[in-house]
Order: sequence, then C-alpha cells, then structure tokens
Amino acid sequence: MAQAASAGKFITFEGLDGCGKSTQMEKLASALRAEGIDVLTTREPGGTEIGERVRAVLLDSRTAGLDPRGEMALMFASRAQLIAQVIEPALNAGKWVLCDRYTDSTEAYQGGGRKLGSRAVLQMHKVLCHGLWPELTILMDSDVAYSVQRARRRNKNVGPGDAPDENRFERESAAFFNRVHTAYLKIAARETQRVVMIDARPSIAEVHREIVSVVRERLMEDAKTRALAERL
Repeated sequence: MAQAASAGKFITFEGLDGCGKSTQMEKLASALRAEGIDVLTTREPGGTEIGERVRAVLLDSRTAGLDPRGEMALMFASRAQLIAQVIEPALNAGKWVLCDRYTDSTEAYQGGGRKLGSRAVLQMHKVLCHGLWPELTILMDSDVAYSVQRARRRNKNVGPGDAPDENRFERESAAFFNRVHTAYLKIAARETQRVVMIDARPSIAEVHREIVSVVRERLMEDAKTRALAERL
C-alpha cells in the first residue's frame, strides 16, 4: 500500500471510543512541538468545515435509518475533503500530521461492525484517498466493555448546550463493538509494517511513554530528528 511520500510524517490513532486515543494524540503532539517539530492535529469524521457538517449527520443519535453503505460513503466524503484541504498540504509543507481516526476506522466500524467487509472499504480508499496511508498507525487496544461504557458515560455527562449530540454509535449493541474490535485485530495482524498495537489499559503516562518509544523507533530516521527524539 502507498504511503505519504513527503518531508512530513503522517500518524493516525485508532481504537474504540473511550480508549483514550484523543488524549494520547494530543500528548504526543505536545511532546513533538516542544522539540521544535511542526505538528498539525485533526480528526475524523470532520477536520474541515464541510467534514464537520458530515460529522454532525453521522454521529447524531437522531440520524436513524441510515443505510450502512450510505454511512460508509459519508465517512469517505469527509475523509476525501480532509485529505485535499488539510492532510496533503500539511505533509507537503513538511509538517507532521496526527489524525484521530482514518480509513482503519471505516474498515473496523463499517466493514466489521456493519458487516460490509474489508474489500469495499479498501476499494473506496484507493479511489477516493489516492491510496494515501500513514507511515504509522497507533492502535489503542482496550477492553471492549470498559471502553464503550466510558464513551457512553462521557457523552451522557455533556450538557444540552455544551456540545452536539454524538451518541449514535454508542447506542449500538455489544455484538457490534465486539465485531469492531475483532476487525481492528485483523487489521493489525495484516498491516504489521504500519500498525502498532498499544495496550491502552495502563496509566496515561505509561501509555504515552510507550507511544513515544514507538514513534522514535519507527519514524525518527535521520540524525537530526533522532537527536530531538532522545530528548522527548
């Protein structure tokens, strides 16, 4: 599979909602910025004005009856816009791009959870994303039941005027999330050169140290960047 061929680096964070991936992405971004690396963080679905509108449709619990194939198409619509408007320009400018979710999420949630299969997802990625894959994907592996409960509790605690309703996926069954988790494990087994599975169960600080170690080993190649990595 093709990877980002540019001066920048592209890293994605994956896992079930509630596993702590967003927190770890921001901690890595802060560590890299402290060492003078130009970092851009973004998320999926969303990351652009158009993408955020798509996100509102996809995640709102009032979006009932959405066909799984329509759901997958909307995910890729948001992603294609993000690549064109944010990711590719940043990579071409030499920035490190950290993204909360990418095509692996679609393969896990729509391919696995919705039972659409991997082939359709990967075909759409090839056409709509020009085969752009990250150099590194951090897969945060966690207990399924705990992660789902944590995500549901987090969304439940959001007040009416605090944030938009993003509860639609949290209302899915345990069987759905088990299929998603299984799909993630299959992706990790298949994409060993790109995907690194990180145990999300230890403390935030421990998980952060493990992620920094992986980034140092996988992406800090030239002497200058290695020197920066030693101080992370």
